[in-house]
Amino acid sequence: MGFRLPGIRKTSHATIQASSKAVDVPKGYLVVYVGEKLKRFMIPVSYLNKPSFQDLLSRAEEEFGYDHPMGGLTIPCGEDVFLDITSSFNRS
Repeated sequence: MGFRLPGIRKTSHATIQASSKAVDVPKGYLVVYVGEKLKRFMIPVSYLNKPSFQDLLSRAEEEFGYDHPMGGLTIPCGEDVFLDITSSFNRS
């Protein structure tokens, strides 16, 4: 049993394994892959306006350019850092 952070949807293990399969992403969300194990998260597009998330996007651009290995946006930071940053969005 785990905990949930409002606004972040972690996908099931089955969808993490099959990145090439079509997966429904709700309107207003986008998929990002985070950490060494490339865990898949669905996040609200509103996160794109947050300065700390924009810093993560800049790091992703520096490391990967526009060629992301999973076919989606890959964020080059630890999962714990990602969760810490995104959970702060819900506190404000």
